[in-house]
Amino acid sequence: MRFHDLRHEATSRLFERGFSIMEVASITGHKSLAMLQRYTHIAASDLAKRLG
Repeated sequence: MRFHDLRHEATSRLFERGFSIMEVASITGHKSLAMLQRYTHIAASDLAKRLG
């Protein structure tokens, strides 16, 4: 387990809790959307639940 593994996990969990892109970027310190996307892993099942 490395620091970056924890960062990936935390970033994804913030989105799951409903934080906006700008809020997550502020918390994690990402300066570009491309880097934020690299750290974000949203489960397909979670996305399907949100869509109904």
